[in-house]
Amino acid sequence: MSLDRRGWLKAAGAGLGGLWLAACNKLTENPTSAGMLKSAEGLTRRVQRLVVDRKALAREFTAADISPDFKPNGSIDPRDADYVAHSANGFADWKLVIDGLVERPLQLSLAELRALPARTQITRHDCVEGWSSIAKWQGARLGPLLDRAGLKPDARYIVFHCADSLGEEPGAAGKYYESIDLIDAYHPQTILAYAMNDAALPVAHGAPVRLRVERQLGYKQAKYIMRLEAVADFAHLGRGKGGFWEDRGYEWYAGI
Repeated sequence: MSLDRRGWLKAAGAGLGGLWLAACNKLTENPTSAGMLKSAEGLTRRVQRLVVDRKALAREFTAADISPDFKPNGSIDPRDADYVAHSANGFADWKLVIDGLVERPLQLSLAELRALPARTQITRHDCVEGWSSIAKWQGARLGPLLDRAGLKPDARYIVFHCADSLGEEPGAAGKYYESIDLIDAYHPQTILAYAMNDAALPVAHGAPVRLRVERQLGYKQAKYIMRLEAVADFAHLGRGKGGFWEDRGYEWYAGI
């Protein structure tokens, strides 16, 4: 995306977006405001699809721009027993599961994931809390991975099931998850990042792999990914909104 287009789109949504960032809890508790935000979010997504080329890139930066103090956010040390065991073993036995509406379900080790078509990019992470940081990410491109699995015709979204829990509910209900549509899944900058700033992805930032979908806010960048599921809808997931925070009132698209 060009800077001019990004600036125009950000300006178009600045009024409601700024209100949300400043007082999201109060606004999402108000049914009228929540309805306005949902309408604005839907409009933003439709406008972005109309105005911006679907393969347009988010801005990329130079090594000199990398933030020296990129703040880990959300979960930073998952306590899930299986994850703890994988982490202790250097993720040697970890495998990424790809299933759901695919022709060829897959299980890929970290080494196999590293052998897939990859991309390196220096991009800015924008948190809904209002801070930003820049880092260098390297990872497998999601599009070719989905092609390898073979999406079925009714697949519309990719769900990222994670090892960390943020919710108060026990079991699967408290697990973090996120989703994106196929347009963003096949975006050239959408990667499963296994390296950050030329080193293996640290646990605090989502090891062994995390999502980087560079035109969305930080909470869409799922960490500690264990499974990708191709789905037609979100009805069977959590509270049916397509993500952990979305189930709690955040917007699903979260485009920037």
